[in-house]
Amino acid sequence: MEILAGFSTTQIAAAAGATLLAAFVRGLTGFGFGILLVPILALALSPVEAVLLINIMAFLLALSEVRFVLREAARSAYVIAGLLALTTLPGLLLLDATPQPLARLLIAICALGAFAAVIIPKRKQPRPPAPLVTGLTGLSAGVLTGFAAMPGAPVIPYYVRQDLPRLTAKASMIGIFGVAALAGVASGTVTGLLEWRTLLFGLMLFPLVLLGNWVGSLAFGRISDPVWRAFVGIVLGAAAVAALLKL
Repeated sequence: MEILAGFSTTQIAAAAGATLLAAFVRGLTGFGFGILLVPILALALSPVEAVLLINIMAFLLALSEVRFVLREAARSAYVIAGLLALTTLPGLLLLDATPQPLARLLIAICALGAFAAVIIPKRKQPRPPAPLVTGLTGLSAGVLTGFAAMPGAPVIPYYVRQDLPRLTAKASMIGIFGVAALAGVASGTVTGLLEWRTLLFGLMLFPLVLLGNWVGSLAFGRISDPVWRAFVGIVLGAAAVAALLKL
């Protein structure tokens, strides 16, 4: 148990519970894993450890859904994924250079912004977003991947606002988040910020990710959009507010 040295039982239990809940939401909606989990884990770990830990688990989960993504994702997902890979490393370096209290505050604020993006009803766009919007979505998603493990903050509104089948939107977001997680792990490895301790902790938590994601996927398509939107919004808002109060 040397891997968990320095963490209290309460912190480990909180990480496990939050991971399970975030994985359930991810299985239900295709997003929300990092957005829900980072504000909580960043209170128990350093922000850099929390971001890299989530990227490890998100990447492992994405590997199990490659065929689904290749079959169902929209073309825009490939463009966004390619662009975010370019800006993930700068985002991680920015996080490492930011004082931990300020980093935790900024992560909580990002979560609140994502909460607004999810909970506020959006009018469907009759046409696909312009190439400039797609490009900016990819670049900003990369920065937020490195800084907060939250590529969903710009990606979720991009797909929620489009008039796309829910299956296509979910596959597109899963594919993008998988590439984002890989870029995050690669950036942590290149910079030396990713420690074996963090990697092993992610492997230990991963069974909970699989369980939560599987249970959430069973409910996918069986509940209405307003119900899952409200559920995700409530959990996300609670996580962000809890993080701010803790600060």
